[in-house]
Amino acid sequence: MTLATLTDVLEPALRDGYAVAGLVTLGWEDMRAYVDAAEAEGCPVILQAGPSCREHTPLPVLGSMFRHLAESVSVPVVAHLDHGYSLDECRAALDAGFTSLMYDGSRKPLDQNIEETRRVAELAHAAGISCEGEIGFVGYANGAASAGTDPAEAARFAAETGVDAMAVSVGNVHLQTDQTGGLDEARIRAIEAVTDVPLVIHGGSGVPAEERARLARTSRICKFNIGTELRMVFGQALREAVNRDPTRFDRIAILKETQAPLVEATRRVLRTLKGETSC
Repeated sequence: MTLATLTDVLEPALRDGYAVAGLVTLGWEDMRAYVDAAEAEGCPVILQAGPSCREHTPLPVLGSMFRHLAESVSVPVVAHLDHGYSLDECRAALDAGFTSLMYDGSRKPLDQNIEETRRVAELAHAAGISCEGEIGFVGYANGAASAGTDPAEAARFAAETGVDAMAVSVGNVHLQTDQTGGLDEARIRAIEAVTDVPLVIHGGSGVPAEERARLARTSRICKFNIGTELRMVFGQALREAVNRDPTRFDRIAILKETQAPLVEATRRVLRTLKGETSC
């Protein structure tokens, strides 16, 4: 089994100048494609179960799926809870076999976010797994606006919570369907100056590929979450498969045709993040 914690994969990335992809899963088809791509590229991968995924499939089922996939490949695979909103939800993910818990208290007052994230970090560490927290709110394209991470608050958050990775808001947004934006690199450098915790970019689909690659090599950002970019590939492949033969009704036959395009798109994402350094 190659099941790993977040710390297992981020410490080498930070040391050697590359980043690991946190890939947002919605079902069996995409998570299987993600591990196949990671195996082909020889890189670790973080399978992430976010709120919409958990709404569709129960946590114990997701934990079993992630662990089964980890057993099928030789590269490290992290089973990661993305945007957990309560201690109970994080505990349920731990019980379901997840190896990394991300607690999102970014909309809450700083003191409350620190205290609640600290409790999740303690829960995770007591079980030998990892914890990611978020300081500064990462907004949504055509939705809630971001609140950028304050470097001084980030320093306090990292020191007082004990998180293994820290998601920051530095111009990134969730659900962006193009790469016309860019990150606030001055803010990133200011955060790096006051903390040594590995940094995470949520909403990585909206970050230009060149910037992802450069920051993976030159900054403490060693995890980019990618969801929308790959969901768009899956959706297009599914649409083409359905439209190719309107008389087909077997969903397995249709879904099989999404595998190859999604694997290839995922491999491109992984190659960008590993840059010149072998994972």
